[in-house]
Amino acid sequence: MSDNSDVRYLTPPNIELQKEKYCRFKKNKIKYIDYKDEKFLLAFVNEQGKLLPRRITGTSLKYQRKVGQAIKRARHLALMPYVADMLK
Repeated sequence: MSDNSDVRYLTPPNIELQKEKYCRFKKNKIKYIDYKDEKFLLAFVNEQGKLLPRRITGTSLKYQRKVGQAIKRARHLALMPYVADMLK
């Protein structure tokens, strides 16, 4: 047996290094979220077309509400689908 008692792993353990969440709207000083820009709004929906939660996107509550309203308006005008099968 060797004197050094380091533990060796076949795969290194996951060290939880999460990226710090930030609100992209506050950081870039975006005041208005345009509902006609469906390419931008696609970043806030998943493959099924559902709105992604704040804990995943890092958006603040104020802007999450605005994003939700913009997505609903875009859906109403048929710029974005209500339900999609593998949207991205």
